Amino acid sequence: MKHFFILLVFCIGVFAVHGQSRRIDTTLKIGKVGYRITCSNRNPEKNDATINPIGFENQAREFSIEIKGRIKKAEIDDLNNDGFPDVVLYVFPGDSLQKGTVIGISSDKNQSVNPIILPDVLDDQKLREGYRGFDDFNLMEGTLMRRYPLYVTDSLGAHPTGKMRQVLYRVVPGERNMLKFKVIRSYEYTKQ
Repeated sequence: MKHFFILLVFCIGVFAVHGQSRRIDTTLKIGKVGYRITCSNRNPEKNDATINPIGFENQAREFSIEIKGRIKKAEIDDLNNDGFPDVVLYVFPGDSLQKGTVIGISSDKNQSVNPIILPDVLDDQKLREGYRGFDDFNLMEGTLMRRYPLYVTDSLGAHPTGKMRQVLYRVVPGERNMLKFKVIRSYEYTKQ
């Protein structure tokens, strides 16, 4: 019985580690246009993601990007209200803090693609206060939503406050014709 219990704990541990590195192979479309995204997600530090535009004109080719972490999820929506589909990849490093980031890819009239830059939450004085990671991302009607728990730091370390911060981003034109996510609103609420 003791050996069975040890074997069971070992198997659960192996499956838990394997579950965290689930391969991504998904196709996301709006109508007949979209993206096929593949990534092995093997290495918690860096991976190559391949994005293949679907239904685009001939000059839009498959491309690969190096990501720092693993892709947890991907979503599609028209983020810049130009009538063409854009895709976001939610990327998380292999550490326990789960400080996530978003890689955005915008369709340029279904002829080519452009990156969408998400500013680091630590670069914003208001948003970084209480931030320790554990991000959750979602798209809703062209808006990127980021949610994370707030912490207070004292001499003993960081402790959760029981509050959450939600940040809403919209895609706007940036420097040199690039697109970027811009904070349009943030608010705090008590976690229930």
